Amino acid sequence: MKKFNFRKVLDGLTASSPSGSSGGGSGGGSGAGGGSVHPGGTAGAAGTPRDEIQETLTSDYFQICKTVRHGFPYLPTALAFDPVQKILAIGTRTGAIRILGRPGVDCYCQHESGAAVLQLQFLINEGALVSASADDALHLWNLRQKRPAILHSLKFNRERITYCHLPFQSKWLYVGTERGNTHIVNIESFILSGYVIMWNKAIELSTKTHPGPVVHLSDSPRDEGKLLIGYENGTVVLWDLRSKRADLRAYYDEAIHSVAWHHEGKQFMCSHSDGSLTLWNLKSPNRPFQTTIPHGKIQRDGKKPESCKPILKVEYKTCKSSEPFVIFSGGLSYDKACRRPSLTIMHGKAITVLEMDHPIVDFLTLCETPYPNEFQEPYAVVVLLEKDLIVVDLTQSNFPIFENPYPIDIHESPVTCTEYFADCPPDLIPVLYSVGAKHKKQGYSNKEWPISGGAWNLGAQTYPEIIITGHADGSVKFWDASAITLQMLYKLKTSKVFEKQKTGEGKATAEIVEEDPFAVQMMHWCPESRIFCVAGVSAYVIVYRFSKHEVNTEISSLEVRLQYEVEDIITPEPEIIPPFPDASSQLPSLKSLSGSTNTVACEGTMKDSIPCLSVKTRPVRMPPGYQADLVIQLVWVDGEPPQQITSLAVNSAYGLVAFGNCNGLAVVDFMQKTVLLSMGTLDLYGSSDPYQRQPRSPRKSKQFAADNFCMRGLSNFYPDLTKRIRTSYQSLTELSDSPVSLELERCKSPTSDHVNGHCTSPTSQSCSSGKRLSSADVSKANRRGPGRPPFRKAQSAACMEISLPVTTEENRENSFSRSRSSSVSSIDRDSKEAITALYFMESFARKNDSAVSSCLWVGTGLGMVLILSLNLPASDDLRHSEPVMVSPSGTVLTLKGPVLTFACLDCMGTLTHPPYEVWRDPHSADDGEKTRKRKLVMHSPSSSQDMGDHQFAVICSEKQAKVFSLPSQTCLYVHNITETSFLLRADVVTLCNSVCLACFCANGHIMTLSLPSLRPLLDINYLPVTDMRIARTFCFTNEGQALYLSSPTEIQRLTYSQEMCDNLQDMLGDLFTPVETPEAQNRGFLKGLFGGSGQAFDREELFGEATAGKASRSLAQHIPGSGGIEGVRGAAGGVIGDLTRARIALDERGQKLGELDERTASMMASAEAFSKHAHEVMLKYKDKKWYQF
Repeated sequence: MKKFNFRKVLDGLTASSPSGSSGGGSGGGSGAGGGSVHPGGTAGAAGTPRDEIQETLTSDYFQICKTVRHGFPYLPTALAFDPVQKILAIGTRTGAIRILGRPGVDCYCQHESGAAVLQLQFLINEGALVSASADDALHLWNLRQKRPAILHSLKFNRERITYCHLPFQSKWLYVGTERGNTHIVNIESFILSGYVIMWNKAIELSTKTHPGPVVHLSDSPRDEGKLLIGYENGTVVLWDLRSKRADLRAYYDEAIHSVAWHHEGKQFMCSHSDGSLTLWNLKSPNRPFQTTIPHGKIQRDGKKPESCKPILKVEYKTCKSSEPFVIFSGGLSYDKACRRPSLTIMHGKAITVLEMDHPIVDFLTLCETPYPNEFQEPYAVVVLLEKDLIVVDLTQSNFPIFENPYPIDIHESPVTCTEYFADCPPDLIPVLYSVGAKHKKQGYSNKEWPISGGAWNLGAQTYPEIIITGHADGSVKFWDASAITLQMLYKLKTSKVFEKQKTGEGKATAEIVEEDPFAVQMMHWCPESRIFCVAGVSAYVIVYRFSKHEVNTEISSLEVRLQYEVEDIITPEPEIIPPFPDASSQLPSLKSLSGSTNTVACEGTMKDSIPCLSVKTRPVRMPPGYQADLVIQLVWVDGEPPQQITSLAVNSAYGLVAFGNCNGLAVVDFMQKTVLLSMGTLDLYGSSDPYQRQPRSPRKSKQFAADNFCMRGLSNFYPDLTKRIRTSYQSLTELSDSPVSLELERCKSPTSDHVNGHCTSPTSQSCSSGKRLSSADVSKANRRGPGRPPFRKAQSAACMEISLPVTTEENRENSFSRSRSSSVSSIDRDSKEAITALYFMESFARKNDSAVSSCLWVGTGLGMVLILSLNLPASDDLRHSEPVMVSPSGTVLTLKGPVLTFACLDCMGTLTHPPYEVWRDPHSADDGEKTRKRKLVMHSPSSSQDMGDHQFAVICSEKQAKVFSLPSQTCLYVHNITETSFLLRADVVTLCNSVCLACFCANGHIMTLSLPSLRPLLDINYLPVTDMRIARTFCFTNEGQALYLSSPTEIQRLTYSQEMCDNLQDMLGDLFTPVETPEAQNRGFLKGLFGGSGQAFDREELFGEATAGKASRSLAQHIPGSGGIEGVRGAAGGVIGDLTRARIALDERGQKLGELDERTASMMASAEAFSKHAHEVMLKYKDKKWYQF
């Protein structure tokens, strides 16, 4: 991917004229921001902190590179195993290859073309891999470097590749094609041999039909000079490579899917499309020696058993001390339609059917020897499924599976959100592992995991890292992500606190989401206090405490009404209301458009004060780990379902949890289990509303629909209303459409909050023009205002149709005006002023404050920032009895675009962490006075106890970042991050003992800004947001690390730290380790006949240019791979580096000489053709007289 890195240039942008750029930028920012209450500060105020704080980060500290990819390869297509190196390769439909060895050895590489991988073949114990892709290209990968690279490619122009085979210890690759021909490629030079086995030569002359594509190629274990070719229509040919003729031809009337040899080379087995296996003897090829349909029913009248589903692949493996193994996939009876995909193991007379959870893509039998002409001694079967990788132990009679050490179950339920914590407390990982280990499944094989190749060491980076994934089924997984590995620590099931939904009651319940009602929407974790908070899609919040002890207890629950009442609707003064476009005012308001929302609009009893889900009322056994402390549910209000939660914050020192949605804000005391605040967003302003809006009664005469709809349910962050999250394999974003009729027979008249231009709760008036909306109308309306995605804080809707339409962007850009007639981001056009960011902090709440106090910072979808004062009991003893007071401070700050994140720096520019309570086990047996007393850390250890007389508030929105000096509330610095796009994620992170603001933009740019001066340090066009999944799961963390979900099954980690990029080579595992190839068994006198050395020479003689000549140039094109040389060049260093560089120079010279040779040969061929034509002309006219011309 081409990356643009604006480095030292950016450093100088603001450094050259700091005061000028800040003042201008600040003024510009406040103007564009809709009139900041406190515009850019004076030169004096801005200059003071600037002189004090020495920023250490420069652009040299930053560089973007991918580090490692975890999870199951998405859409797998091919499988290969190196039995000596013991590494496994998996190819995918997207052109990716994953190479796996021992835990920690996990490599991802990608074909540039993106074409699907058809087949993979290891050069056994050579540190190389051949891939065949769907664009009819062969590639040779060098695995002797930590990041594999392509050394050679060969692109077939006239024929399509269908099958490849590389014999052990051979440098000649057999390639079968769709036309039925077999070509031979030299692996060392990647040039086609002139030796070709044409289909019409292989089959009998009397055969009138084409045999079909080549589906199998393998050399005889008995004689490497004989090649077995299987054609799709049922023809098998044993071709003698030396005499260039067919030794044997076998015909069967069913299509062939695969062929397998007996190790002695006297028999082979074929699998067919009718579910049959045929065993053929070379001595009598006229008919099969044995035919079986393993899963076919035996007919009573002695007829042939009925046909079954195709057997897609068969392997025939022999044992010295027991019967051979016949292992195959498919072949089940047609009458068992519900039977799951199966792998059948036939061992002697015993037939074992292993049912799989997902369709089988491919399987491989792992054997003790790499030599095909020895007893194979199979010990395991690797089964690649569409969504899983399973290894079966063949050495035990009950065929148990091995416990998989790779993190390939990330997608067990689709991931809906992620959080990433680097440099967290070191005791967390062992503690989480200890509670998670108790839930391990039993019944695995007791043998070591057989894919054990490669080498991996811990590397220099050893700080603890934890990744948390939230899932559609309500589960939350904690992963140890230290040192670029990934290992599951602990799984929490949040759905356990709720009663199970009984089938049949679906329509009668208050659920707002039909599918995945427990899906995790957002998470908040305090690693120090181990308080964990989850917001679910069904409008609930659960607060969890961590305990090492099991407990039986009832779950506390609270219900919160958070809804705009009709009486509370306010509109601004008429003169500042821009006129609505006529088109939008004609649209009737739509309520409850999604199929997943059960809103009772007119008929039936109106739902009121009902939560969406039922919390368990009986005492519940809670195992050690995270235990639910409090469940808070938003309830239906007057038939209106609760809106989904858009922001969440928890603070253990204060004992408070805050969450908001498009209606307003709720603050709950989870220590006293009481609701402290439940208030509409507009009410939070009090008298400090910068727009001086006056309450007015709802309009009844005119129907203001505003060009948007109230959207609810997990489905509704997609533009076409009917798309829904599915727990299917595809992912949460690959959804199905179902046509929906949007009919409003009796529609309630909405009132419109003209401040935002948004639909609010309806009055009881019936709609005068209740008309049906066509899908086109809906899509038009939705282009103007898609619904808010529940899964990410302040996620902008334009990224949902990720083409990012210009019109949407223009609307977003122009919509922020003093009247706030529409929201800054299109995301908020369907709602009131949503709460998009929350942050608990010790801060200066008001302008004249002399000391910091407990505060809650609130950011809204219109770029407004409010500070709420928290009045906590003076002593810890009174905390459980005295009430906590929450009150607006009157402070209002403004930014352009929905607020994404907050942070606080002390007067020295050091990041100040919010206060926290040191963890103590709530159910500890030692319940003395010492244990009961809470230990609070009010200031982070990095800063002094005295916070100083001022601090910096860092606030970032979708469009810009601002730094305010507190308590003066002067805007010191402003940086307009993007004009044409918007931010999806912004985090204040630490790097190299300093702090910066990291941003990910919808146009794919990753940016970092210095703090507090907001100088651009990095701006790289890294990743176009082609998928909602990327937008929803991207997150930054400390030490220059970030991650996102690159596919529904894989997590991609990356670094934006130059230091980590430099050290990455040391952290990655080695795919190739020097291993002795096992010696072949002594085969007596046969060794001389069929041994290795003679045959290698024989192949060279047969296929080399001297004997076979050159292949047609138009058949395939050789493409040298620059990646190999680049990879070696990157690894070169020291004395070895000098040698390597000399070798590279020779390679490049050889490459150029080769090209020169090709050009010379081309010229010679042209000259030869010209000579030939000239000679023909001369012969034609030699004997003619002049008058005959």
